[in-house]
Amino acid sequence: MGSAARAEALSPQTTSRPLRAWQQTALSQYEESSPKDFLVTATPGAGKTTFALTLAARLLSRREVARVVVVCPTDHLRLQWAEAADAMGIVLDPNLTNAVGPVRAGTQGYVTTYAQVAGKPMLHAARSTAVKSLVILDEVHHAGDGLSWGEAVEEAYSMAARRLCLTGTPFRTKPDERIPFVRYEEDSFEGDDGSGGIGLISRADYTYGYKEALADSVVRPVVFAAYTGTSRWRNSAGEVVAASLSEAGTKSVEMQAWRTALDPKGQWVPHVIAAMDDRITHLREEGGMPDAAGLILASDQDDARAYAKIVRRVTGKAAELILSDDPKASKKIERFATGSARIAVCVRMISEGVDVPRAAVLAWMTSYRTPLFFAQAVGRVVRSRASHESATVFLPAVRPLLSLAASMEEQRNHVMPPPKTVQGDELDLEPLPPKEKDPDGMKQWEALEADARFAHVLHGGTAHTGEGRPALVAPEEEDFLGIPGLLTPEQTASLLAKRDEELRVRIASRQHSDDEEFMLVEDHPDEDDTGRSWRDAAELRREVNRLVNRVAARTSQPQAVVHTQLRQSVPGPPSASASVDVLRARRERLRTML
Repeated sequence: MGSAARAEALSPQTTSRPLRAWQQTALSQYEESSPKDFLVTATPGAGKTTFALTLAARLLSRREVARVVVVCPTDHLRLQWAEAADAMGIVLDPNLTNAVGPVRAGTQGYVTTYAQVAGKPMLHAARSTAVKSLVILDEVHHAGDGLSWGEAVEEAYSMAARRLCLTGTPFRTKPDERIPFVRYEEDSFEGDDGSGGIGLISRADYTYGYKEALADSVVRPVVFAAYTGTSRWRNSAGEVVAASLSEAGTKSVEMQAWRTALDPKGQWVPHVIAAMDDRITHLREEGGMPDAAGLILASDQDDARAYAKIVRRVTGKAAELILSDDPKASKKIERFATGSARIAVCVRMISEGVDVPRAAVLAWMTSYRTPLFFAQAVGRVVRSRASHESATVFLPAVRPLLSLAASMEEQRNHVMPPPKTVQGDELDLEPLPPKEKDPDGMKQWEALEADARFAHVLHGGTAHTGEGRPALVAPEEEDFLGIPGLLTPEQTASLLAKRDEELRVRIASRQHSDDEEFMLVEDHPDEDDTGRSWRDAAELRREVNRLVNRVAARTSQPQAVVHTQLRQSVPGPPSASASVDVLRARRERLRTML
């Protein structure tokens, strides 16, 4: 084949997919200046891949570059990029290894991973400078995962003709681990914990946030359904501690309560899985999404396997289990994306970049809580296919996650805070305390029990409980739960609260035969100072909390104030650890306040 014929055969085809307004604007901005470096920050699901490949096709057709190199985080994304490129007439090799020297003939480039680049940066430097190349750094924050990765990316691509950096959400990194090819300016910042200082802020060349994408119907609106509950655990001193997820006083107690709630042996997980399954059913039958599916994010592989068993027990259907070390993980993701399975349980495998458009429900059953991971994970269920679709995220009612949910629509800057003066773990990807062990290797900390109940819907940074006021929703309208513009946040909360009670009855009946697995009270009969069962106390606590919500709604007072007044009227410990007698007295007191 002659050179002209070969060039014609390899010339990218014009995509028939119409570009979104933001993509057109970003392309116009790029072509006005033809920069060497260009950073795009666009919310997950907005279409960064299409933008990047359209730009690549234009540069190839104008012979401004002769090769395209894509660097992405995972092997699965290599295949996804190659398939997307192939659909646009660009042939990228997703299987090129470091053991192979030159780029294979018959292709216009290749897709690799950050790990591969770090393995042989000079090899990739040679490939990207052999001809004029466009290097696309997908989810470029991964170049800051470690100093060696950032150095390798800089070494490999510092001499490339063009570089396009992409990220789905703002990110933070340390000052001594600057991400290559990103511009920074000194600026003040405020951290998630309220602290502040002077740090470095990145400047994207084009930004397309969640708020803009929502207004353009590019992404689905998200309904955040928070679930609280009372957790009980035994600490290293042998003491039994009880606390509510939403009322824990200190950060340490909150984290222990969170960790206990995520324990597969408790009732919080199966209750939320049932609520998730109920939501999927409504989306499939009445919400115009007959293929709707849900994702469960687990902290580790042991929990993921246990959650998958709970899915089968609660829903009667098997879950797709997707683990990072499974060689079949990519095939499982593809099978789930194109199949009809209702729920997939995964450990970080679907945190970013993975395209599962039919996934519209997410259950947050992981300890991860960084802004980056949160936005990326929620991004898996916001990809819009039709204007009537919405996404639902079920999450523990703990402050770190509620704060991230409330700021979902805010434009976050990429801030690099100055080095901390105190050494220690930031409790970042693993915020929950490590499992304690004695010198013999035996566990000292032990999760005992956790229940779950619907707390509120988070909308616009405001919590709507649905308690204490009529829902004002006709029965025939209940199937439109979560569809934007049809129900108010209060109505949505009311319907979720109503369905939560129905789920409680259903879960209780299904767990009746599993008491030995879920209840440890018989092993510790002296833990309740009244001698009454844990289930009796749990039901009273739920009733007290429902009444507190109603009183707060009627009096326009925060729930915390009502709880404080209640403890003054009926002295005793917090409801999470109060006796049955105290709980009954508080229930009667609340009834007199209505």
